Amino acid sequence: MSETQASGAASGNNKAAGGQAESKTDVPEDFDIDMDAPETEKAAVTIQSQFRKFQKKKQNDKS
Repeated sequence: MSETQASGAASGNNKAAGGQAESKTDVPEDFDIDMDAPETEKAAVTIQSQFRKFQKKKQNDKS
């Protein structure tokens, strides 16, 4: 049997080992993303476009 488990919201596991809730100090506060870079803007537009397609498909599946 495998001992590997996914963690986080995808698996619904929001607690750290030992049953203690993760603290916000585990999240890095400083990240190095240049928000003015053209690559960042292009990536954001691509992600938003895919999300809008997903939402539209989801809405069409409901009806």
